[in-house]
Amino acid sequence: MPNVLITGMSGTGKSTALGELERLGFEVVDTDDPGWKELRGDEWLWREDRMAELLAGGGDRTLYVSGCVANQGRFYDRFDAVVLLSAPADVILERIATRTTNGFGKDPAERDQILRDLAAVEPLLRRGADHELDATRPVQEIVADLVTIASKI
Repeated sequence: MPNVLITGMSGTGKSTALGELERLGFEVVDTDDPGWKELRGDEWLWREDRMAELLAGGGDRTLYVSGCVANQGRFYDRFDAVVLLSAPADVILERIATRTTNGFGKDPAERDQILRDLAAVEPLLRRGADHELDATRPVQEIVADLVTIASKI
């Protein structure tokens, strides 16, 4: 079954889409959950041992993984599709300001970091992505697109 990475900046709706995919019965892993990342120096990276084991699993359901870390490119060859969720800065900042499930981005310094990452990191993600979805659309449309992408693999 396919392995699909959902990536993008904080506030683009990765976790929301993942929750809907899980509700539909797909296997999902949010790498923001404890145990998937570790802080090395000043950046968060996937725990490569856990990620390698996950992606070698060969489960019986499509696996959707969400995350955005500096070393994710090391695993692109183990994903059947890399999907970038993107949204304009004002949408991202509004979502971060109003979300209740994640405290990241509430602090002005974190919001500034998000804007810097949007300018510097998102272009790198775009180059590595197989697909880009407009994350300003309703989550049901995004999830339908994610399911369609996986079904064509």
